[in-house]
Amino acid sequence: MKRWMLSMVGVSLLAASMIGCSSSTKGAQEQAGESPGKKTSFSISFRTGNISYAENHPDINEDKWVKKLEELTNTDINIRLMQQKNFDKQMIQMFAINDIPDVVQASSSLTNPQLAGSVEAGVFLPLNELLQKYGQDLLKKIPKEAWEMETDEKGNIYAIPEWLSNPSRRATWIRADLLEKTGLPEPKTVDDFLNVMRAFKKMGVENPYMGREDFVFSDMFFGSYDTFANFFTKQGDQIVPKFMNIENMQKTIQTYKTMFDEGLINKEFVTINPAKFKNDILAGKAGIWNMNANLLIQWDQQLKEQVPTGKMKLIASPTGPDGKGGLRLVGTVPRAYLINKKAKDPAGIVKFFNWMVSDEAEKFFTFGTEGENYTLENGKINYKNPKNANEVDEETFRQILLWFVQDTTYNKGALSLTLEGRDLMKFYDTVLANEGRDGIQFEPQLQGYQKNPDITPTADKLPPVILTHVINMVYGKEPISDYPKVVEEWLQKGGREVVKEATERYNKNDGVILSRHK
Repeated sequence: MKRWMLSMVGVSLLAASMIGCSSSTKGAQEQAGESPGKKTSFSISFRTGNISYAENHPDINEDKWVKKLEELTNTDINIRLMQQKNFDKQMIQMFAINDIPDVVQASSSLTNPQLAGSVEAGVFLPLNELLQKYGQDLLKKIPKEAWEMETDEKGNIYAIPEWLSNPSRRATWIRADLLEKTGLPEPKTVDDFLNVMRAFKKMGVENPYMGREDFVFSDMFFGSYDTFANFFTKQGDQIVPKFMNIENMQKTIQTYKTMFDEGLINKEFVTINPAKFKNDILAGKAGIWNMNANLLIQWDQQLKEQVPTGKMKLIASPTGPDGKGGLRLVGTVPRAYLINKKAKDPAGIVKFFNWMVSDEAEKFFTFGTEGENYTLENGKINYKNPKNANEVDEETFRQILLWFVQDTTYNKGALSLTLEGRDLMKFYDTVLANEGRDGIQFEPQLQGYQKNPDITPTADKLPPVILTHVINMVYGKEPISDYPKVVEEWLQKGGREVVKEATERYNKNDGVILSRHK
């Protein structure tokens, strides 16, 4: 555990149901500004999340949902959208040219590479006093573990986090209609999955397994063999990254090479960006893939517009030699919001975020506006579900992208209204809750990693020096038997210092985050 404690952070029960219990607009305005008549103006940057509604919008600041949000919170918001595929690069550039908005969305911890050392450099405000005065609802609603991720060793909170109550949010998806045509049962093991992919290929499926650049959201076999790069494990008396398990990494690479050699994964998968990945899936060109489970209903509906008989389904991820598997367990905090020390009205900004966890906010983001998206009958909400792909994308924008602070595991309010939604929640509770891989982590990040990006993994990717060789091995340009030499190269470029530091910090229990898996 960390060396500090957050005495100010409390844990509370979930808020009461928002149906029929929303606070008044005046009350929300009083939270979001100095008074109902004074607007809080601020700029904010956040990523598009590969949501077409946002990425293709002609002017997001004139969007009706943004305007409604401003109305409800008495704010004037200037949004700077960052394209999902270039988010990391845009973040680094933003700090390099010192063109930083009032609020910056970043991923997870304060030391992640996206922030380019800006927290340590004093770019952002510590929020403890502001939260005590204007963010009591945030302190009560957001779990202690999420606040810890956004707090430095001196006890200064620097970001307001959204959070995940279930770290297993990623899932393995399959075209259930195609699987039924094969006559095969749901796959369980690595070999089962390969056999289903082979059957899909014989049926003419363009991408039996939908790959994506750098193995992002196409890494389920790393889970089968427990080789996710950003987690550490104990190896003898040392704490080492999981990609140092030579045998399991070679099995992982061999699985992808088999897929590549047999045409079960696109020959150009290393160049498939997030937009093409999504578009090909929704066009019916994929058989199996990985994605966040909470998108199932939206994506399935969008698929049916192009493939009326298509049907998506979530299934258990492939198990490996130890009988376990699953996707990478993500951190408690998927996204967080930092406030620039130059912001003119930080109090108003904290009030705006405090409103995000109100009943009124939950009702707005979940169901939209009365008359347009839902009607009320004897206090019961009758929600008009989206009818086409564009409406689904718009709903996703409102429910996920624009709702900055929430439990993003899934939207319980919306899912509870339909059988499909209730089935999805059941899958979370019965399947996803029992699978997934993680390991030892460190917060703040290891100094050895901060010194050399070439040897440093990100949340989703192998270190560049490892990734390049692994891709070459999948493509047959290097022998898989040379993988020990790849690890040695990583060690020589600074990896030995990383292992030494990780071992020392583990032995001292210095900023160690242990596995959350059951």
